[in-house]
Amino acid sequence: MACSSLANSSQSEVPSFRTLSVLGDHPMTSAVRLVRDIPIVLVIDADLNTQSSLAASLEPENYQVVMTQSGADGLELYNRLQPDIVLLGGLLTDMEGLHCCTQLAARDDSTYVSVLVITDLNDQQSIDKAFEAGAEDYIYKPIHWPVLRHRLKRLLSSNRTLMQLEMANQELARLATQDGLTFVANRRCFDVTLSQEWQRLAREQAAISLLLCDIDFFKSYNDTYGHQAGDRCLKQVAHLISKSARRPADLVARYGGEEFAILLPNTDIAGACRVGDCVQEHLYLAAIAHSTSPVSSYVTISIGVASCIPEPNSLPESFVHNADKALYQAKEQGRNRVQPWVS
Repeated sequence: MACSSLANSSQSEVPSFRTLSVLGDHPMTSAVRLVRDIPIVLVIDADLNTQSSLAASLEPENYQVVMTQSGADGLELYNRLQPDIVLLGGLLTDMEGLHCCTQLAARDDSTYVSVLVITDLNDQQSIDKAFEAGAEDYIYKPIHWPVLRHRLKRLLSSNRTLMQLEMANQELARLATQDGLTFVANRRCFDVTLSQEWQRLAREQAAISLLLCDIDFFKSYNDTYGHQAGDRCLKQVAHLISKSARRPADLVARYGGEEFAILLPNTDIAGACRVGDCVQEHLYLAAIAHSTSPVSSYVTISIGVASCIPEPNSLPESFVHNADKALYQAKEQGRNRVQPWVS
């Protein structure tokens, strides 16, 4: 079977011949560009007659068919191509089909790929073993082509529905943990993350730091420029704060109103104060006008910092309270500053 027409076709074209044969130890996929929006069917079966029949049946149905006799090659192709459906024979050149099915089912990825087993056996025990190995459907030999076509369409439709459902769930999860205005984490996300990190760092006996940030004289900003301008200011400040806390474990959250929190796991007081200084610098360079502020012609921010090593079986309430008291100290000392907690 030739594959030159695949290699010469562009991504946007639908090639007239889409079958790729991979025989033995000579995979040919490097020379082929499959079209991503056309379903890819990976056929893993030692029976060349079955492969040829499948290709002849599936190509007119607008499937891209990739075939191999080897389970090992099939697993490699699965990783490389992320096919939509795998048609798996009972016997392969290097392993049993069900063993390959088990390995496919064990793959930890976010894609939805259905495995349909092609079998010579129609007894209950064989069917049970196929489903236990991770197959989602099966079909007997000799293959009844209309039945296979309908099963493939059903599996593809089911996979699309599952993907859409996962995307919807991910969006709901994002909305449940994100502040709708500033797009940083919300208070609920902050509380959950703080509890988790507090327990983890208590086990590890490592430092955790918290910065509570309050935009100075934000009420007068709203009174002067209007609430829409105030919303734009909150978004910009949230963005500037996020630029200062870039590690994967760092969390920036809207704590309430014009207050923001920065949670820094595995960070001591000195490191936390450096992050606070970075926030101040970003805000200074942004030069957001605030003509009615008593401390500056531009928007400024006061930051209270607390840090500790959590004690086992303790709660973080006093830790948060110390950061809040440090914020109060920053305001008492003139605002527009980073203030570590001093007891």
